[in-house]
Amino acid sequence: MRENKYDDERFFEAYSRFPRSMEGLRAAGEWHELERLLPDFRGRRVLDLGCGFGWHCRYAAEHGASRVVGADISAKMLEGARARNGGANIFYEQTAMEDIGYPPESFDIVLSSLAFHYVEDFPAVCGKVFDCLAPSGDFVFSCEHPVFTAEGSQDWYCDSKGEILHWPVDHYFMEGARTAHFLGCDVTKYHKTVTTYVNTLLKAGFVLTGLVEPRPDPRLMDVPGMADELRRPMMLLVSAKKPDRI
Repeated sequence: MRENKYDDERFFEAYSRFPRSMEGLRAAGEWHELERLLPDFRGRRVLDLGCGFGWHCRYAAEHGASRVVGADISAKMLEGARARNGGANIFYEQTAMEDIGYPPESFDIVLSSLAFHYVEDFPAVCGKVFDCLAPSGDFVFSCEHPVFTAEGSQDWYCDSKGEILHWPVDHYFMEGARTAHFLGCDVTKYHKTVTTYVNTLLKAGFVLTGLVEPRPDPRLMDVPGMADELRRPMMLLVSAKKPDRI
């Protein structure tokens, strides 16, 4: 079963009220670091896996991409993407990340933002991304940090007064499904170690070009709860490249 909580009416309504859902990239705490990993989009074909509301699709198009495809499993998210971030060279498709089957060398850049922690078989997705990228193509993605996903509940450990004590990390090396309570719903995510993320890319044939554990954007530090994001990493950012033909 592919994870598709975003078509749940209650979950979708709550997610739609997130600042990053309403304001886009400028409200994303990791964007200032992720943007630095992105390649030149001019004249290039782009695929965004788990595109959500399409903010990264719009960014790619505005920075010169010749064609942008946003793929997402959620019909509700794609409806929002077309309304918020449409464009003459942006095309949205309802497809699960695990089910993509684009012809070889269809794209020059593949992006994915905060989606791969919903994927159980990461090696299979990486293999498909490698195949659909042209030689020298770029693969850039963000995901929830393994420190964030390890214990599973994804909530601070607090004292009897509700004051934050620490972030729980447990069963780090036991990869697999976790049930997180997010936006009032139980959501299945798949914990993977940093080693797994990196070695999966290398085994697929990619060359690692960047790895960042982003601190929150200093400009957003007045947002409630943002200062606590300095206490543990929430996200992992990775950039990789498919080698040129030998």
